[in-house]
Amino acid sequence: MKEITPYNKLETALTELDNGGRFYNILTKADDGNITTAELSKAAGAASMFTDKQKMIIYLEMSLLDLEHANKEKIISSLSDDLLSSYKKYQPKYFKPSDNIDQSEISSSAIITGIPKLIESKSEFTGFIMIPIMAGSVTTFSMIPIIELYNIYELQDLETGKDIIIAHTKGDGKLPEIPLKCGGVIKELKKDKSSKQPATIFLEGLYFVGV
Repeated sequence: MKEITPYNKLETALTELDNGGRFYNILTKADDGNITTAELSKAAGAASMFTDKQKMIIYLEMSLLDLEHANKEKIISSLSDDLLSSYKKYQPKYFKPSDNIDQSEISSSAIITGIPKLIESKSEFTGFIMIPIMAGSVTTFSMIPIIELYNIYELQDLETGKDIIIAHTKGDGKLPEIPLKCGGVIKELKKDKSSKQPATIFLEGLYFVGV
């Protein structure tokens, strides 16, 4: 997960988001009142994000967390038609770790507030996730242990102490054990490759913001 510093002023948000895109986005103009996918990708700092609309919308939602509702709505109303369509499709839901997040939420965007506690020992946590593998134009899936790709945290509810598992990409540094809003995608975790038991729900974390 990458840390985000949300915008605290409408003017700053408009300047940063309505930025004209990169030099090769010749049809995109800065400060024209229309925020495009290319401009949001530039603001997020990742050219590769252009094709990952869900990740882009999670970034946008979290970057607007500190704005008043009316100012946030002004930003949303400035989105281009295609970006607004993506926003409506991928806008994150807000949860606490104590909420009953069920299978119907798998693959949806979420922002969950809590305090992360690292699971230090690999022996304390096992589970497998599905990873897509491209072979030409064919996509297949392989199950691998989640701890091969992620550091695993329990995100604890600020009030009840209940928790939900969050996966934090290795190499991104250790998360601070303070209240955070963590944004990402709800996914499922299998106990083992042949298990027929219901999968565990977890959050594949992408971004975080201090509360």
